[in-house]
Amino acid sequence: MGAVLSGRFSASNGAHSGVILFVDDEPNILSSLRRLFRSEGYQTLIAESGEAGLKILETESVDLIVSDMRMPEMDGAHFLEIARARWPDTMRLLLTGYADVSSIMQAVNRGEIYRYITKPWDENEILLIVRQALERKALEHERQRLEELTCVQNDELTLLNASLEKKVEARTIEIKRMHDGLIVSNEKLRVNFLTSIKMFSNLIEIRGKRLAGHSIRVADLANTIAKKMELEASEIQQVFVAGLLHNIGKIGFSDELLAMPVSLMNGQNLALYRKYPARGEQLLMPLEDLQGAAKIVRSHQERFDGAGFPDQLTGFNIPLGSRIVALASDFHNLQIGTLSQRCLRSEEAVAAILENQGKRYDPAVVNAFRNVKKYDVTVDKIQAISIYAKNLQPGMIIARDLITNDGFLLLSAGHVLNERLIRQILEFEASTVVITIYVRSEGAAT
Repeated sequence: MGAVLSGRFSASNGAHSGVILFVDDEPNILSSLRRLFRSEGYQTLIAESGEAGLKILETESVDLIVSDMRMPEMDGAHFLEIARARWPDTMRLLLTGYADVSSIMQAVNRGEIYRYITKPWDENEILLIVRQALERKALEHERQRLEELTCVQNDELTLLNASLEKKVEARTIEIKRMHDGLIVSNEKLRVNFLTSIKMFSNLIEIRGKRLAGHSIRVADLANTIAKKMELEASEIQQVFVAGLLHNIGKIGFSDELLAMPVSLMNGQNLALYRKYPARGEQLLMPLEDLQGAAKIVRSHQERFDGAGFPDQLTGFNIPLGSRIVALASDFHNLQIGTLSQRCLRSEEAVAAILENQGKRYDPAVVNAFRNVKKYDVTVDKIQAISIYAKNLQPGMIIARDLITNDGFLLLSAGHVLNERLIRQILEFEASTVVITIYVRSEGAAT
């Protein structure tokens, strides 16, 4: 059937603005969506097939497409792929009644959808998702407008100040030099900050042999998952720092409790154990730069089904960073015997994670974890070569964190070696075992 246009609404009288195209082969679904969004003041268009939807897009200006996945002749992934290619500025949502991960991923990859919504939908949730999508489009449009306005104004200023071109150029060079200096300073501060956090997290693990290196492995896996989920850079760093410090609340545990698997805890021991996430938040809250990580630490033992602690949060009420750290922590805990007496092999730990999707873990986080090519610690993409300590030379740059066999940090990536550091590394090696160090290839001797 053809397309039907509902009434037009402006942003006045509390109504929402934006044109939404709904595409579904079920008339009752289209009717429900049209009724819901028309009552909210949106302008709606409907089509009962992908082809009908494309015809509408050729003649109408559409802000957002909400398409069903399973449709005859042209499915939602194909339709959204064509829509993305021809109208890339239009936001795209997928509506599906099937828990078909491969189909959803197909739509994500081919149609670059903003979100997907499952049938039957929650009216408040779908209204919120649509509003967020349209707000995102509006912000992007405003950004482009401002960029264009800036370009126009810059051109005008260039014409008006032609006689001052040399002065402007000199000033620009000066500003760039200052800017570059600030970037270098900020990067040093960031590296020093993360190095301090890594060293502090090592102190937490000194008393438990099984915990040695646990925090850095959790942080690296959580960092990789966060990148897979395309979080903002600031959020990814918060997740990484929270992974390093997620066990800080255990710092007051007795040696006996620290060594006891969770499955053997009961009574007072279990009650004390369940306080450590909140205690961890309390320890970190005085540091303003760590307040985001502190919130993640507090909730990293919450479960997606609400059976976790300390606040029994459920689903998306749990901070996303906490959902990520929870999975990364459990994956490694299952292998070192801190959750149960038996240490699982890596593939067994993976199976346990996948089995608890939707119960203990957020399905979206599990899906990102499933797509991580390597479940162990990830390695930076910086080109590096391995070298023995005896071959180190001043000026070489550490490419990967230098960690002992016990999991403790000696030097963080990015350190420039000098004679003093090389001497300390050789002294450490002499008292332990030969260690392999990774340095940046451009900083290594040929």
